[in-house]
Amino acid sequence: MPDLPTYLERAEHDPDSLYDAFTEWAAGRGFDLYPAQQDALIELVSGSHVILSTPTGSGKSLVAVAAHFAALADGRRTFYTAPLKALVSEKFFALIEIFGAANVGMMTGDSSVNPSAPIICCTAEILANIALRTGNDADVGQVVMDEFHFYSDPQRGWAWQVPLLELTNVQFLLMSATLGDVAFFEKDLRSRTGRDVAVVTSAQRPVPLTYQYSREPMHDLLAELLSTHRAPVYVVHFTQAAAVERAQALVSVNVASREQRDRIAAEIGGFRFSSGFGKVLSRLVRAGIGVHHAGMLPKYRRLVERLTQAGLLKVVCGTDTLGVGINVPIRTVVFSGLTKYDGVRTRQLSAREFHQIAGRAGRAGYDTLGEVIVQAPEHEIENQRLVAKAGDDPKKLRRVVRKKAPEGFVSWGQASMDRLIAAEPEPLNSSFEISNAMVLGVISRPGDAFAHMRKLLTDNHEPPSRTRKHVHDAIAIYRALVAAQVVERLDPPDAEGRTVRLTVDLQPDFALNQPLSPFALAAFDLLDAESPTHALDLLSVVEATLDDPRQVLSAQQHKARGEAIGAMKAEGIEYDERMELLEEVTHPKPLEELLDAAFTIYQQSHPWVGDYELSPKSVARDLYERAMSFGEYVAFYQLARSEGLVLRYLADAYRAMRQTVPEEARTEEVADLVEWLGELVRQVDSSLLDEWEALRNPAALEADGDGGAVPVENAPRPITENRRAFLVSVRNALFRRVELAARRDWAGLASLDSADDWTADDWADALDPYFDEHADIGIGPDARSAKMLIVTEHPDRWEVRQILDDPAGDHDWGFTADVDLAESNAAGYPVVAVTEAGRL
Repeated sequence: MPDLPTYLERAEHDPDSLYDAFTEWAAGRGFDLYPAQQDALIELVSGSHVILSTPTGSGKSLVAVAAHFAALADGRRTFYTAPLKALVSEKFFALIEIFGAANVGMMTGDSSVNPSAPIICCTAEILANIALRTGNDADVGQVVMDEFHFYSDPQRGWAWQVPLLELTNVQFLLMSATLGDVAFFEKDLRSRTGRDVAVVTSAQRPVPLTYQYSREPMHDLLAELLSTHRAPVYVVHFTQAAAVERAQALVSVNVASREQRDRIAAEIGGFRFSSGFGKVLSRLVRAGIGVHHAGMLPKYRRLVERLTQAGLLKVVCGTDTLGVGINVPIRTVVFSGLTKYDGVRTRQLSAREFHQIAGRAGRAGYDTLGEVIVQAPEHEIENQRLVAKAGDDPKKLRRVVRKKAPEGFVSWGQASMDRLIAAEPEPLNSSFEISNAMVLGVISRPGDAFAHMRKLLTDNHEPPSRTRKHVHDAIAIYRALVAAQVVERLDPPDAEGRTVRLTVDLQPDFALNQPLSPFALAAFDLLDAESPTHALDLLSVVEATLDDPRQVLSAQQHKARGEAIGAMKAEGIEYDERMELLEEVTHPKPLEELLDAAFTIYQQSHPWVGDYELSPKSVARDLYERAMSFGEYVAFYQLARSEGLVLRYLADAYRAMRQTVPEEARTEEVADLVEWLGELVRQVDSSLLDEWEALRNPAALEADGDGGAVPVENAPRPITENRRAFLVSVRNALFRRVELAARRDWAGLASLDSADDWTADDWADALDPYFDEHADIGIGPDARSAKMLIVTEHPDRWEVRQILDDPAGDHDWGFTADVDLAESNAAGYPVVAVTEAGRL
C-alpha cells in the first residue's frame, strides 16, 4: 500500500482533508481510530497543542504519526523525543517504514543520520540543546515529547522543560500514560504561546483491566493462570536476582507441553547461547519460562520477546523495566510486591510506577481483558495457610503462631493495592537545573545573552526559593567562564546583537556525546608514545571519560579486597590494621594521579567540564590484561546477572576509541586493540555495534518491500573473518595460559584444557623442569608481544607456538597449540587445543 507521504500529496491541506487522508491511511493499515485518537487528530490538524493522557495500549504512537503528518502538510519540521537512545532508534526505523528514509533523520549524540530531514528522532537533551542555542529561531515547527512523565526526573527533567520555555512558536504534543493533573501545563502552554491547548484524556482502555489481591503461593497462582488460559504472564520483581531465582524455581512447574517445547527448540534454532547466564537462559526458555531485565545481553532480551510474541513463553519473570515500553505482549501482570529500593531507601511504589507497570496487561487485538494481580507478602500467605489448616476448630486457631514480617520489612498489603488503583499519578514537579552547558548554550545564541538568561532563570516552572539558587549558580558559572577567558563581554554588541561571545568553538553536539572527549584528546599528549603500554594507556584515558559501570567496579573492589585480606593475613597483620588498610583498596584506576592532575589544570581553562566527573577505571583494559574471554571475565567477577551492562560498557569504550583517538596516534598496537575490542563485542552480541555501524553509514540500510528501511541483519560474522582481531584474541588465549603457568596454577591450566585431556599433573610434569632452570616466567609487555607467538596458518587451522619469556632470554621453552577455525567461528572465540608443552 502507498506510504503516508503519498496520501499527503493527494490531500488538500485544510484540516478536514488532512483528517480524512490520515484516517484513510490508518484504515488501510487495519487501524480504526479510538475516540481519543480521533479527538487528538482533530486538534493536531487544527494547529492546537495536545496533551495526550491515555492508558497504555491506547495508540499514542499512532497519534504521534498523525502529528508528524500534520506538520509535514504545513511544511514544518517536526521533532520526536524519547528518554532512551534505544527508543529513539526504534522510533527512527518505525517512522522510516511509514514516511520513507528521505523524510526521517535521527540525532542521539552517538549517531547523526540525515540530520536535515523534515522528521527528526532525538533524545530530549538534543532538542533542549537546540532550544538553548537558537530559541525561537530554531528550525523546529512541532515537537512530540513521548514519555513526558520524565519531566519530573531529578537528573534529566530539565531537558523536558527547556523546550517548553524556549520554543514558544512550535506546536507541542505531550504524551504519557501517567501524566496526572495537567492543568498547570495547559495554562502555561497557552500563556506562553498564545495557541489553543487541547487536553485529551481517556480512562477507557481498549482492553479493560481487572485487579486482584492473591494470597495463594506463587507456584499455585501461576499454575492456575496457565490452566485457565490467562497467559502470557509477566511476574514483576524489583531486583534482577529475584527475577532469575523465581524463573529457576518455576522449572519444576509444567509450564510448557512436549509439543510446545519442540516448537520452542525449533524457533530457537541455531541461536548462540554464551556460557554463564546463557546456559541458564537456554534451559529456562526451553522449559517455556522467560527472564527479562536490563542486565541481560540485548540479544537475550530480544529472544525472550520474540518467543513470547510467538506465544511460546507462557511465563516471563522480569523487573519493572516492563513499564519503560519493552516489546513483550502480556495478558496478565503479577506484582511480586509493592515496594522497591530506589537507591536511597526501600519504599512503596508510587501511583505512577504502579500504573506504568499495570498498564502493560492486556493485548489489543488478542485479549478482551487484562489482569493485574498483586501477590500478598510471604508471611501473610503463610499465615493464611496456617489458619486454613486449623479449620474451624477454635482450639487449633488459638494455637496458631502467626509469622511476623521480616526485620526491616516496609509494610504493604491489600489496602496499599486498593490505594494505588484508585490514585491518580502524582503531579509532575519541575526538575530544572543550571549547568555550564546550559549557560554556554544561551551565550552562543544571537542577541543579548543576559536578557536570554534572565528570562530562562526567572520565567521557568520553579518555585521562587529555587529560582534564587539558580540565579546564584548561573552568576558563579558565568564568572568562572570569564575568568577562564572562555567568554568575553562585547561593548558595543556585535552585528547579531550579542553582548557576550564565546572565544572557543563548541562542537554541534557539545555536552551530549562523551562531553569529556576533548579532555581525553588533550590528555593523549601527556602519554609516553614509546612506552610498551602506550595503546593500553590511551584506552585508560578514554575509559576515564566513560560512565561508571557500578556493578563491575563494585565486583572489582570486592575481588581486590578479598585478595588483600588473604595477603595481609599471610603477613600476620592484625585485624584492626587490616580493616584500616582495607579502606584504601579499591577497583583498579590506571593513570589516576596523572589524569587527576591534568583534569585540574584543564578545568581552569575549560570550566564547563566541572559539570562532569572524571573517573579513572579499568574494565576494557582489565579484560585485555587478564587475557580473558568475555565469558571468563564475567565468571571471574561473578557478573552473570550484569553481563549486558558489561558488554554495553565495552561497546561504549570501543566507540569512544574509534571516535576519539586521532589518526596520528593509531599505531599498529592501537589498531590491534581497537579491532580486538570491537570484534569481542560483536561476537558476544552483534546488535550493539551493527546497528550503530548501520546508522553511521545510511547506505547500509536495506529497503524493505514498502519502500522504507530496516536495519541490516545483525548475526555475528565469522570471527576468523577479521584476521587482525582474531590474531589478538588468539594471542590473548595463549597468554592466559602463560599467566597461569607463571603462577604455577596447574589446576587453572587444566580447567582450560581439560577437553584435550590435559590434567593438572600433565601441566606440572611439563613445566616443573622449567622452574628447575628459571626462577619465574615473565608476564610483562614483552612477554605478551607478537614476537613471542609464532603462527603458521593452514586452511582449516592455525598452528601456534607460544614462547615463554625466561629471565635468561633463551626463549627455548613454551607450548604449541592448534586453533580450529571452524569451531572458533561457531563459538565466537578462539578454540585452542594445546598439543605440547615444554622445551621447544
